[in-house]
Amino acid sequence: MSAGLTAFTMFHVLLSLIGIASGLVVVYGLLTDRRFDRWTALFLVTTVATSLSGYLFPFHRLLPSHILGILSLIALAFAIYARYFRRLVGAWRRTYVITVVLSLYFNVFVLIVQFFEKLPSLRAIAPTQSEPPFKIAQLLVLLIFLAFGYLGARNFRTDQPSAA
Repeated sequence: MSAGLTAFTMFHVLLSLIGIASGLVVVYGLLTDRRFDRWTALFLVTTVATSLSGYLFPFHRLLPSHILGILSLIALAFAIYARYFRRLVGAWRRTYVITVVLSLYFNVFVLIVQFFEKLPSLRAIAPTQSEPPFKIAQLLVLLIFLAFGYLGARNFRTDQPSAA
């Protein structure tokens, strides 16, 4: 791998990790009925940048990661529209919650894939990512995010920004 591609990969990974960390703060806000406007902006910007930068890597055919990137960008477009253009009014509040949680889930899904590809101990127990440990990990994360979505849609009602 060239030095330029290595640096770009590190940038892409850093964006992704910032997106995941800030997304967890945003989801915490959804669960506790608090808006974290700065964290939300950071999450949306870094997650959009992560999805877009994934298409700048060399590739010769459409991969599942590209399809996931498209789905993530669609969800993010709805989240941005609901939050900044529709101001979370009416059904747009629930749309915002669902698409934020979905966008974060997509990033965490990819993180787990990367863990199982890059960490020798995980690669040893699931070398093809079709083995039970990988499937169980992804199922548990999916269930957690379904709970986040449900609870966030139920709990997030505030129009007031939080101090953070």
